[in-house]
Amino acid sequence: MAINPIPKPIKDIWDAWSIRTTLIFSLSLQTFLIFFAPQRKRTSRKTLLSLIWSAYLLADWAANFAAGQISDSQGDDLEPGEPIKNNKLLAFWVPFLLLHLGGPDTITALALEDNELWLRHLLGLAFQAIATGYVFLQSLPNDLWRPILLVSATGVIKYVERTLALYLASLDKFKDSMIQMPDPGPNYAKLMEEYAAKKVMKMPTQIIKIEEPEKDPKAGAKVKPEKLTELNILQYAYKYFNIFKGLVVDLIFTFQQRAESKRFFSELKADEALRILEVELNFIYEALYTKAEILHNWIGVIFRFIALGCLIAALRIFQLTEKKDYKEFDVGLTYALLIGGIALDCIALVMFCLSDWTFVRLRKMKDEVDDPETMFDDFLNWILGARGLKTAKYRCFNANDKTCHDVNNKLNWFEKIIKPILIFIRLKKDEDVEKDRTDKTCHEVLDTFFMVRRWSEYVHAHNLLEYCLWITPSRIHHTKGFIHMVFGWFIDVFRIGAAFRAIGRAIAFCFHGIKQAGHYVYKWFDDKISVLCKNRKWMKEDYIRSWIYWTFFIVHLLGYLIKKFMEFFGIQAQFEELIFTSSDRITLDLWEHIFGEVLKKSRFADDSESAMRVSSARGDWSLRDIQGEDRDTEKKREKLLRYVMEMDYDQSLLVWHIATELLYQSEEATEESHSDREFSKILSDYMMYLMMMQPTLMSAVVGIGKIRFRDTCEEAKRFFDRRHIEYRDIKKASEAILSVAAPAKAEPIDVKGDRSKSVLFDGSMLAKELKGLKELPELKDGLKKAKGEAYMWEVVSKVWVELLCYAATKCGAIEHAAQLSKGGELISFVWLLMAHFGLGDQFQINQGDARAKLVIGK
Repeated sequence: MAINPIPKPIKDIWDAWSIRTTLIFSLSLQTFLIFFAPQRKRTSRKTLLSLIWSAYLLADWAANFAAGQISDSQGDDLEPGEPIKNNKLLAFWVPFLLLHLGGPDTITALALEDNELWLRHLLGLAFQAIATGYVFLQSLPNDLWRPILLVSATGVIKYVERTLALYLASLDKFKDSMIQMPDPGPNYAKLMEEYAAKKVMKMPTQIIKIEEPEKDPKAGAKVKPEKLTELNILQYAYKYFNIFKGLVVDLIFTFQQRAESKRFFSELKADEALRILEVELNFIYEALYTKAEILHNWIGVIFRFIALGCLIAALRIFQLTEKKDYKEFDVGLTYALLIGGIALDCIALVMFCLSDWTFVRLRKMKDEVDDPETMFDDFLNWILGARGLKTAKYRCFNANDKTCHDVNNKLNWFEKIIKPILIFIRLKKDEDVEKDRTDKTCHEVLDTFFMVRRWSEYVHAHNLLEYCLWITPSRIHHTKGFIHMVFGWFIDVFRIGAAFRAIGRAIAFCFHGIKQAGHYVYKWFDDKISVLCKNRKWMKEDYIRSWIYWTFFIVHLLGYLIKKFMEFFGIQAQFEELIFTSSDRITLDLWEHIFGEVLKKSRFADDSESAMRVSSARGDWSLRDIQGEDRDTEKKREKLLRYVMEMDYDQSLLVWHIATELLYQSEEATEESHSDREFSKILSDYMMYLMMMQPTLMSAVVGIGKIRFRDTCEEAKRFFDRRHIEYRDIKKASEAILSVAAPAKAEPIDVKGDRSKSVLFDGSMLAKELKGLKELPELKDGLKKAKGEAYMWEVVSKVWVELLCYAATKCGAIEHAAQLSKGGELISFVWLLMAHFGLGDQFQINQGDARAKLVIGK
């Protein structure tokens, strides 16, 4: 007698509910994706991104699985008590699965690589349509044939939209869509024939070449209105999106496009440039990862209303159909599928109407920048007002002064909600316009409401010395949105935070205690075993020692295997990123600093060659600007230049990171140096985050950066152990590193050789050299009129901007585009900003057209 491994009751439950459960699950996934898929451009949190990743993969699996189950069930004998026509209703469910496979408008591709699989989706469409037709034919005659055909039409439309969106976003097609009509150029053969004919006629003839000057032909014209409205921001962003989206596929730009863009961005304020760049990157994101480009045209709109109309008609027909021959639960599920499909389409329609694409299609850019605003413009600006970039003033947090929190931390949750609403309806002035810059310890922090944000607005931080000392990085600006405030209130009231901290300390204490106890137990056994065996002849000392050894060995082996398992599957790296990475809101002051430096350098980029030269600077421009012509200053300048010119980029990055952290911990901030000091700290930790946590993005520049980082960490840990420096005491650790004297002829590489790639004490030497900038006698024109420490931090902050700009231009455009679906990165904004200024070497700029002319003289 055969044994059934699955009990019959369980099998019966599976047969009865597998299809229905999967349908409900599929509809739930579609609902989740339409609401949460857009959030991935607004956050880099791994939890949400993992949920979206899971839902995206499971959505296709659930629809295909349910379709297969229904197809397999057609023609089976009815179960006892099952209504006669219930299988007819199951045939009605299959088109809904085709509809679900079309996916929501908010996500077509999870990653750029998914766009290259458009052909697989096309084949999936064909096979799914065949399966739907097969189930439908098997169910004939069927009273539900009309709603089946209507929902099938909707499903085909949705699936075709998804496949076409993937096809158009695939890199080859994306590039082809931007290539202009072929241009054969001037008629060379005709010119040569005319030249030869004139020569035969012995007429004095020559061919001269007229060069078109590489300058902007409209250099004197006004390029923008006095004040950019939210609608202007969208229009200009869309204009430059259509030009500079070619960066993603390495297209070539004309010098006219370069000159026009450079002139326009040179006239912008820093915050205006940031607003345009964030909208422009949002257009790139939606073109690559959503159905935006498919839907925002007349054909897309028509088919969208056809699809919605088909669903409404199917609901009405089903409502009028006799249902006594169907199960009551199945009828309810069918209504849920129909109403759910209509609701999701209506939600998608609302998102469609409120998207940036709709506004730029509704209102074209004005012919002249001084044309007055119409009432329609005012109405659109009123709607867009809630989505504009917002900032809030925060004071930099000082760990030693717990009262030095942000200016807005005392706001209650009600005021936090009501303030944006009052600004939106113009009952309260926007504080973005009325900034108080008298307090240099306060910064304007990007603080746009999460649901209308176009990117994360965060800059991440990872610090080498804090990592070695097991210090969790802390934020510089303690910003809190409404959700954070609610959770904070909940945690404070119910003492959850204190409970978790106590649990964490208890776990750490237990692990430390177990480790210490194991060590003492082993040592005690080792000391006592000889005495025990001497007094008891029947005990074999060698056997007991062997048994104890293997017991401890197995425990250590188990721990080793767990560690290797976590390393192999990247679990340890994920934990380290979670623990040793912090996220801080970008300050408008930091962006103004970056924008100012890029703008200043773009003025030296008069042509393509100089633009390439400027974008290749990685600190040397700022160091050569160091003030002073005397011999001592020249020596200091040359010593500092060694740390950028004679090192690989990844080595230079680590050395400057260590030096910046040592200076940050050992030099107290003054009011004059505060901003540059914070800028240097933020950019230093951000570049280290990119090198260690975003290796794919930085693959073109990091080289052996991870090896250098690990070697440096090992040397730092050994040094801290030898100096008996306790964990979490970073100030003492920094002072100890700086206290190591280095004779002039004893470079670290001379002592260690080249086997170890550690640069710990190279960073210490650089920090000491930078401290020498405080002794400079005078300042050079063009730099801030500051002395001492303020000047030192100004130089360091400018070097970090150059290092950031160098990485931005060297990193692949595809990698920048890939980051847009993970919350975006500051480096991608810098990359696009430099492109608009005509800087960078990831694309080429054509020279002006040269025209040959036939001249006949006497």
